[in-house]
Amino acid sequence: MIKGVIFDLDGTLIDSMTIWSRIDREFLRENGIADPPADISDRMRKMTVDESSQYFIDEFGLSCTKEYVIKRIEELVRREYMDRIQLKPHVCEVLDWLDVKDIPYGVATATYKVLAEAVLRRCGILDRFRFLLTDMEYPKGKNFPDIFYGGAERLGCLPGETLVIEDSLHCIETAAAAGFVTVGVYDEVSAPEMDEIKKAADHYIMSLGEVYDIIS
Repeated sequence: MIKGVIFDLDGTLIDSMTIWSRIDREFLRENGIADPPADISDRMRKMTVDESSQYFIDEFGLSCTKEYVIKRIEELVRREYMDRIQLKPHVCEVLDWLDVKDIPYGVATATYKVLAEAVLRRCGILDRFRFLLTDMEYPKGKNFPDIFYGGAERLGCLPGETLVIEDSLHCIETAAAAGFVTVGVYDEVSAPEMDEIKKAADHYIMSLGEVYDIIS
């Protein structure tokens, strides 16, 4: 029986994944990389903010500091989170339903905390979540289960009672190996991994509107 839910943010609650590809390439161009790799954001997906910033410096020989990379990318993407990014379909209806069922929920994300807070606040749902965990609290990111264990503890649930909803393969693999019940949810950016996600996850859905039968 599911007693708590941990949501991913980007690609699960908000429609933001394609923005990161554009921003990563924009940052590299302004730092002298005329033709950034088309798959640069795919490489970043498994990394924390700290790791991805160092990767930019090492891989492309940038002369800036890691702190500059972190700050500049946050600046480039901030406007999208503050003004433009929208919720994915069915988010509010699912949260309403979980409230009726008295099932608590929170967010675990690799996104900059200030940006995650900004988009959820603008969309009117920030205060509905029990927690918003990022790699500020769990610097090893989602390649390790600590962030999911921390979420389950805050929900008052055991891993086997906690549903983790993610769009990324490596996050699902981490949560599944740690004993959580996992749901892969479709997103355009992660679509190439769909077959692998279906194998790794306990359930797979095309939108959040299909999650009711899994929790009931």
